Amino acid sequence: MKTLVVGGTGLIGAHVALALEASGHAVTIAARRPPEAAAIRHLPVLAGDYAAGDFTPDRLAGFDGLVFAAGNDFRHVPQGMDEAEHLERVNIRGVPAFFAQARAAGVKRAVHVGTFYPHVAPWSVDASAYVRSRLLAEEAARALARQDFAVCSVNPPFVLGRLEGVEVLGAQIHARYALGQYPDMPVFAIAGGTNFMTVHAVSDAVIGALARGEPGAAYLIGDENLSFLEYFRCLFDAAGNPTRLAVEDRSHPLLPDDMLYAGRGTVISYEPDPVERELLDYRRGDLGRVIRAIVADCRRNG
Repeated sequence: MKTLVVGGTGLIGAHVALALEASGHAVTIAARRPPEAAAIRHLPVLAGDYAAGDFTPDRLAGFDGLVFAAGNDFRHVPQGMDEAEHLERVNIRGVPAFFAQARAAGVKRAVHVGTFYPHVAPWSVDASAYVRSRLLAEEAARALARQDFAVCSVNPPFVLGRLEGVEVLGAQIHARYALGQYPDMPVFAIAGGTNFMTVHAVSDAVIGALARGEPGAAYLIGDENLSFLEYFRCLFDAAGNPTRLAVEDRSHPLLPDDMLYAGRGTVISYEPDPVERELLDYRRGDLGRVIRAIVADCRRNG
């Protein structure tokens, strides 16, 4: 299958692209800029900005499959622009417009990578412009589904992973924290917790959805439920850091309130639907291994 990965230079998109390639797909990355990560530089790039309407049906013609992994959040808002206005343009209008172009181009199967918040914290839809925009984008994309355009969504929780050349506010930053590489940063954990899964498991689920997902379906995926204290303890244990962690009721510099759309102190715990888990066929139970590998990698590379 000839497959286009939109957002293929990001953490999830890059891993999905590599996993698709390993499973036999002819993969092209769609991105605004060439990839910095050496692991994906060999992949062809279709340059453009989906939110600007750069991907017209003639440019998308010839692709059989599509994975959309280019969600925008508060980190992507241009300086001086209102966040709600930006999210309206790129998510609420931009995403379904892009999927409509893909359908017109003859793409047969598509997966939208969304977020778990509307599933597990429905109150966040009204509380957060970001969550609301992601939900509206996903619903509008899935509404375009028909038998010859099998679009579905895969909605992961907090995703852990690392790829050299891809910097995100995520597990690699947290690993450096556990390794003591931010000596001026206070050491503590926050209350609450959530579901975590690895980027490799997300890639499995996306490939499963691309092959077998039902048109119009939305799949909540996930792996292990951890409190944030347990999560940081995993990192500190992997780093061999004996510092005792305490829970404090204040914003954490590495898990700021802006990232906690369900609210600081909230516990999100769930078990993915076993039928959907079997359909998508994604791995589980590799969180500890990946955390140890991320910490070891950060220790080697500084």
